[in-house]
Amino acid sequence: MVLYSMKMRASRQENGQNQHISGAEKILAEKELGENAAALLSRALHHAKGRADFINLKIEATEPDEITYIDALPVSTFHAATPEDGQQAICKFLNKLGIQNAAAIMHEFKNTYAMRGAMLLDADTLERLEPDQERGLRATYMDAAHTPNRQADDCKNHFQEAIVLASKVVHAPHIIAEICMSDDPDYVTGYVAAPSIGYMRITRLKAMGCPDGGRIFLYRGPHEDVPACISYLENKKVLVRNVPSTPQAAWTADSWEPLKKNLEQRQRAKLYRKMKTIDTPQCAHIAVKGQDLLMLASNNYLGLIDEARVKAAAISAVTSYGTGSGGSRLTTGNLFLHESLETHLAAFKKKQAALLFNTGYMANLGIISALGTKHSVIFSDELNHASIIDGCRLSQARIIVYRHNDMADLEARIRSAAPSSGLIVSDAVFSMDGDIANLPQIMKLAKKYHLLSMMDEAHATGVIGRTGHGIVEYYGLEESPDILMGTLSKALASEGGFACGSQLLINYLRNTARSFIFSTSLAPASLAAAEMALSVLAAEPECVVRLRNNTRCFCRTLNEEGISVKTDSAIIPILIGDEGRAMDIAQRLFEEGIFLTAIRYPTVKKGSARLRAAIMATHTESDLIAAAHKIAAIIKERTGDK
Repeated sequence: MVLYSMKMRASRQENGQNQHISGAEKILAEKELGENAAALLSRALHHAKGRADFINLKIEATEPDEITYIDALPVSTFHAATPEDGQQAICKFLNKLGIQNAAAIMHEFKNTYAMRGAMLLDADTLERLEPDQERGLRATYMDAAHTPNRQADDCKNHFQEAIVLASKVVHAPHIIAEICMSDDPDYVTGYVAAPSIGYMRITRLKAMGCPDGGRIFLYRGPHEDVPACISYLENKKVLVRNVPSTPQAAWTADSWEPLKKNLEQRQRAKLYRKMKTIDTPQCAHIAVKGQDLLMLASNNYLGLIDEARVKAAAISAVTSYGTGSGGSRLTTGNLFLHESLETHLAAFKKKQAALLFNTGYMANLGIISALGTKHSVIFSDELNHASIIDGCRLSQARIIVYRHNDMADLEARIRSAAPSSGLIVSDAVFSMDGDIANLPQIMKLAKKYHLLSMMDEAHATGVIGRTGHGIVEYYGLEESPDILMGTLSKALASEGGFACGSQLLINYLRNTARSFIFSTSLAPASLAAAEMALSVLAAEPECVVRLRNNTRCFCRTLNEEGISVKTDSAIIPILIGDEGRAMDIAQRLFEEGIFLTAIRYPTVKKGSARLRAAIMATHTESDLIAAAHKIAAIIKERTGDK
C-alpha cells in the first residue's frame, strides 16, 4: 500500500523577518489525506503564536519498502517544581549518560531559540556540526504507526509528537541524547531522551506564556560519520510503534516516586497507618514498651491465645511434627492434624466436610473465585469484607452489589439480573459495625432463585449463637447456608481459614481453589492450637456467655455516658466521623492505658472513622466499666461535648 508523507509549515512576516508559527509531520494512507490536510491547515491558522500568513503543505508518495519501523522510547516523568528544577534535572540526566559538560550544553541551549531546526552538537567538544547553523537541522519524515482508531485532529498532541521525534532522533547513528523545549507559549513541558533512559518528560522547563523553545541533538562519534547521521535525521522515513497518546500511563523518573506521593497523600489525609509492637500475648492486658494497656482491639474473643491447653497442644505438635508442613497438601501430602481439624470443624458446623486454607483472606479468595465462573452472577453485600470483595474481583462472574442487609434490594437485583446460576455472599457478622446478616431471608432468596448461599463467619464462630456455633445457631435454623467460611485466627486463637459444606463442594474446592492448591499448608502448631481451641469452645460454652455479658456491660456503660453504641456481636463501633479526630482520640487513649484502634478509610467510608472495640471473654467487668468511662471522657474532651 502506497503511503504519503505530509508536511505542514506555517510562518508569518513580522518586521521584515520570517517568523516560524507551526509545523507538523504525518505519514498517511491515501484515504487519510483530506481529513488530515484540513486538520493541519486549521492548526496553522489557529495557533497560540498567532495567525500564519504563509502555509506550505507538501505531500509526497512513499513506497512501503522505504519505511523503517522502530519502537517508541519508554516514557517516564520528572516532576519539576520550577523551570530551574527542570533544567537542573536535565543536567543530572546528562551526567548519568557520561556527559561531563552538561552545564555548558544547557548554556548553549538558549542559542537554539531563534533556530527553525535543531542544533547538532558534539557532546564532548561542543562543536557545532549542523551544516546551516542559522537554520539548524530538521528531523523529518516520521509519524506514529497507524492504529485502527486513528483520527485526524487539528490540536497539537505535544506529548505524542515529541515521542515520535525523540524516538527517531536517538535511533540516528551516533546520537546519544536529545534535549527539547517546545516553543509553544502554552506548553511548558520539555524532555531529555536517550537510548539508555528512554523519553524523560520534564514537567516544567519554562514559565507559562514564554515563546522560547529549541532542541539539541548530542552527537558522539567520528566526524566522517556526521553526514550519515544527518541523512538519517532528514531523509529516513520512520513509523514509530506503540506510541502512547497521553502521559497518564507514563513511568516516573524515580520508580519509587508514585509510592512516595501516595504515602504523602495518606499522611495529609490522616490515613497513614503505623504499627505498635506488643511485648506480650494479646490477652485482656498487654504490655507495650513496659506500659500496661487494656487491650480493646484484638479479635481474641474467647481469650484462648494464652490458654494453657492451647499452648501445650501447639508445643506438642512442634515436638511431634516439626515447625512446618513442607509444601502444598496436594504435592507433599497431609498431616493427620490437617484431616483431624477438618473433620472436627465440619462436625462443629454440622456439615459433611471442610477444607483448610492458610488465612481467612485466602479462604474467601479461593472459594469465591472458584465458584464465580464465567456465566454466573455473585450478589455481594455492600459492606462485605475486603477479602470477599477481592474474591469477587478474581472470579469470572458478574458482580452485583446490593444495599447493606437490604433483602428487598437484594431480591430486586436478583430478579433484574435473572441469573441462571450464582452465589449470594455476605459477612455473618460485619466486621466494622458488629451487626448480623439476615441469614433466614438470604437462604430463602437463594432457594427461590436457585442460587448458592455463603456466609463468612470470621467474627461469628465462638461469638454468636447460644453456645458460639455461629449464625445458624443464632437464628435457631434447622438448615444452614451452602457454604460456611470461617477463620481460625479469632475466637479459635490460631491462624488459618476454612470452608465447610457438602462433600461435593469440598471436592470441587480441593481441585479448583487456587489459594489452596498453590499454597504451602498450615504448620503443625497452628493446626493443633486451633483444634484444641475448638475443643475448649465445644466443651465450655460458658466462655461465650462471659463474652456476651462483657459486651453488654461495656455497651451499657458507654450509653450511660452519652456515647451511643449498639452491637449484636462482640464488635462495638464508636463512631467519630473525622479521620484526624479519630486518630487523636486513639492516641490519647493509648497514653491513658487503653489500646483501641482508629478505623479509617478505605476500611470504612470517608467521614465515618470510628474506634472499633472488640471485647474478650477474659476482660473483667471492672476493667470494661473503667475503660468506658475513660473513652467517653476523652471523646467529649476532643469533640468539645462536655
